[in-house]
Amino acid sequence: MSASRTARERARAELTQEIKNEARRQLAVSGAQGLSLRAVARELGMVSSALYRYFASRDDLLTALIIDAYSALADEVEAADRTAAPAGLRARWQAICRTVRAWATAHPHEYALVYGSPVPGYAAPETTIAPATRIPIAIMAVIRDAYEAGALAAPDGEDPLPPALTEQATRIAAFIGPNIPGHLLVRGAVAWTQLFGMVSFELFGQYANALDPADAFFDHTVDRMADLLGLP
Repeated sequence: MSASRTARERARAELTQEIKNEARRQLAVSGAQGLSLRAVARELGMVSSALYRYFASRDDLLTALIIDAYSALADEVEAADRTAAPAGLRARWQAICRTVRAWATAHPHEYALVYGSPVPGYAAPETTIAPATRIPIAIMAVIRDAYEAGALAAPDGEDPLPPALTEQATRIAAFIGPNIPGHLLVRGAVAWTQLFGMVSFELFGQYANALDPADAFFDHTVDRMADLLGLP
């Protein structure tokens, strides 16, 4: 009986993956707004009522795709960070940035799902929060490690943070390290935002006829952001 249950679980996992793979193919054609459980079922040769036993609604399927996208990117970012660690802090930052760009280029529709325009009528549940935070946590961890090693070079004449931003930085510190000064975490947030802004601009064609191809601009900006962070 145990073996039978295992076989059923394996079959369910395989069909769940097939459903998500077909949904990703539909993302490439119709975008998240056009995703349809009926269309997925039709392409897989299933009746729609059978598919609802795996995903109760289109939003449930979207949530699964979003979690998968965040997790896949985070897995690659964290692996790149570990690989670059022996080369130093700046090398870790560069590896994270280049991995984000490479993954986005290789998976443009999944990137658009999580970093593009919100899907009308869809509200992401709390289950998406943990996978979504893995990438900024990896970035902030570089700052934390540099600060704890006494390796950060602070820019001259940095103004105090306004109270609202100080409060936000305190909340970030709860995840990264309570002893890290707020202005360092804000610098990390600036770099994080600029990284994904650059990737989105490139992916969605905003650099056309100006900074396309964006290789040189990307590498240059990654280094300037490392300077902003104070990485040696």
